[in-house]
Amino acid sequence: MTSVPQRLAWAVEQLDVRPDDRVLEIGCGPGVAVDLVAARLTTGTVTAIDRSAHAVDTARRRNHAHISAGRADVLRLDLAELPRGDDRFDKIFAVNVNVFWTSAADREVALLRGLLAPGGTLSLFYEPPAPAMVREMKDILLPKLTWPGATTVVSTGLTERAALLGVQVTVA
Repeated sequence: MTSVPQRLAWAVEQLDVRPDDRVLEIGCGPGVAVDLVAARLTTGTVTAIDRSAHAVDTARRRNHAHISAGRADVLRLDLAELPRGDDRFDKIFAVNVNVFWTSAADREVALLRGLLAPGGTLSLFYEPPAPAMVREMKDILLPKLTWPGATTVVSTGLTERAALLGVQVTVA
């Protein structure tokens, strides 16, 4: 088994996953964070999506036991294709998903906001390519994740090689 990148361990720690949480990960890649989240769940579930067929295949193999136990599901979907049913999530997160800081992302944020359960949290985590970019990225992300009646928290951290940024908004 491969080691866990420090940015993912840090991000999952910031999520404060509870055993019964319903969690959505956007851009799950090879499924490392899915494994970390699912290991904290008992009656909760984690749904992970990614556009890449290769990433989804890898994530499904890595998380086979969690999927079989009903704690995880990995889907090949673009964020825009995410079904808008009655399902709501307690926690939604993404790590190093560029759309949120490189574009307006109005549709994406609105979609995720609509998927949050009351009291739910949307969390965006980044390991910027240069530590000096933490402030720039925070200034871009904060207005997108500052909503009336919601609480927004910015967190930072350090790995052996990089700075980390997290912006989390919790709805009322």
